[in-house]
Amino acid sequence: MKWQNALQDYITYLKIERGLSINSIESYTRDIKKLIFYLENHEIIISPIKIGEELVQQFIYHVSKELNARSQSRLISGLKSFFNYLIFEDYRKDNPVELIESPRIGRKLPDTISTKEIDLIIAQIDLSKPQGERNRTIIETLYSCGLRVTELITLKISDLFFEEGFVRVIGKGNKQRFVPINIQTQKYILFYIKDIRTHIKPVKEFADTLFLNRRGKQLTRNMIFMIIKDLTLKAGIDKKISPHTFRHSFATHLLENGADLRAIQQMLGHESITTTEIYMHVDRSYLKDVMEQFHPRK
Repeated sequence: MKWQNALQDYITYLKIERGLSINSIESYTRDIKKLIFYLENHEIIISPIKIGEELVQQFIYHVSKELNARSQSRLISGLKSFFNYLIFEDYRKDNPVELIESPRIGRKLPDTISTKEIDLIIAQIDLSKPQGERNRTIIETLYSCGLRVTELITLKISDLFFEEGFVRVIGKGNKQRFVPINIQTQKYILFYIKDIRTHIKPVKEFADTLFLNRRGKQLTRNMIFMIIKDLTLKAGIDKKISPHTFRHSFATHLLENGADLRAIQQMLGHESITTTEIYMHVDRSYLKDVMEQFHPRK
């Protein structure tokens, strides 16, 4: 078996069997491509079925010189996943990465911003321009629903169920969830659709896409990052703020105000509650409040 064939089969598996997005697949395969390049660059001819632990360890040592602990851990995890796939398909009997330990890393706490900072960012938007109304609606939707940036840019008009007070979101692995949306954000979206979007002629394939650029196409992830970066600079906020910051802030503010962790998990679309539990570390006072409210010996 050749590396390129194995990689292509793995990509098909991730896409069809796992239902991963293009961005997730790129993340999963990036380190496999680095390993293939390393072997070619060092003129090492060996198949993905025959490669052993020693050679994989040499590769990891070689590339890890320029990586921090978190990136090293991701590299090892990505390689393990690939070789586990080969075992699953009966190409191999063992995983050459199985005994290679990942470096210890601290759990990174999510970056958040306050409601005042969110208001300050929104205040920088020039609402006299059509894209200004769109950009305000984008940020309000990000924060109101706790969406991932990919979920935002692929949101469709047919996903809006305002009479019921929900939006339908297609998350990781094409998993569908319904997220509550507040009345004010609904008003922003309806105004954008009626007064702004109606003046844009959408490209046929994006006729149902909610947020469009001036050419009638779906916005890119990079465009959302650039919009937020520009507004953050204008607001004079000395923080690294991304679309994901609004998602983290959404979850943290809900928790601070007494929301149930399970409810937050469902709204964020986390498969495991342990992923959502990271927000417990952001605001430890939540634990004290729960104890005082619910313990029988309070």
